[in-house]
Amino acid sequence: MTDLAIAANGLRKSYGDKTVLDGIDLAVPEGTIFALLGPNGAGKTTAVKILSTLITADAGETRVGGHDLAADPQAVRAAIGVTGQFSAVDGLITGEENMLLMADLHHLSKREGRRVAAELLERFDLTEAAKKPASTYSGGMKRRLDIAMTLVGSPRIIFLDEPTTGLDPRSRHTMWQIIRELVTDGVTVLLTTQYLEEADELADRIAVLNDGKIAAQGSAEELKRLIPGGHVRLRFTDPAAYQNATSALPEASRDDESLTLQIPSDGSQRELRSLLDRLDSAGIEADELTVHTPDLDDVFFALTGGTGIPNQPKEAVR
Repeated sequence: MTDLAIAANGLRKSYGDKTVLDGIDLAVPEGTIFALLGPNGAGKTTAVKILSTLITADAGETRVGGHDLAADPQAVRAAIGVTGQFSAVDGLITGEENMLLMADLHHLSKREGRRVAAELLERFDLTEAAKKPASTYSGGMKRRLDIAMTLVGSPRIIFLDEPTTGLDPRSRHTMWQIIRELVTDGVTVLLTTQYLEEADELADRIAVLNDGKIAAQGSAEELKRLIPGGHVRLRFTDPAAYQNATSALPEASRDDESLTLQIPSDGSQRELRSLLDRLDSAGIEADELTVHTPDLDDVFFALTGGTGIPNQPKEAVR
């Protein structure tokens, strides 16, 4: 059985009469990407702050990197790296100086610090900008420098708190590739995000956090199967063909104004083939066939009551 990089049971945190985390359980296997997904105020950042020793929980038992969070926080800090949604980069000094400062904080020798800094700057495509003040970097460059600084101490577990917030699509995709490469190297990543596509693209497992509780947890595919509502939509331009289809598909929902039919379906190849066979045998050809299967947008809305601003649902045209 895969060892757990992070194991939390009954994690609780309140501020006054406001309960931010209400007894959550998390299990993150080593060498995987685990995403905490949820709307603003759901408790994502609070969970990361507790797991990374920045604040203490009111209750619960937690082990990070095999170390008890309450009994040995120093050992936990030695095993982790943290990159928040607000960059820790000092804009007044160069990228290289930021890296060397981090090397000093990790008590690396001057020679070792320069070696590590040079390697990481090259890895994150920052060598050309290394001598320039970090204030001149783009948002994507600053975020790459932030993660490079986090890696100076060779952490085995990295917490990324909304790492792509504010980045343009190209920079976001670059960051996704960096995160995948980290995991290929054996690092465990706990990621918080509001971007549904990001969780779907990256995470081996996802926990949907809402009002301080885990509303659901599993792989993206497992979460999608929790939500009903998959369907195939057929659109016609010929009223006669539409009428024939309504007779051939009595289970379909009708929209006589737009000449469309909607048939419940899980979107599987078997169901689509069966539907097409029924249309072929009846001599019916639709002008457009659209498949919609539940996605993380649907999961998010169903589990959080529609709070937050997820991506718009998408339909695939076949």
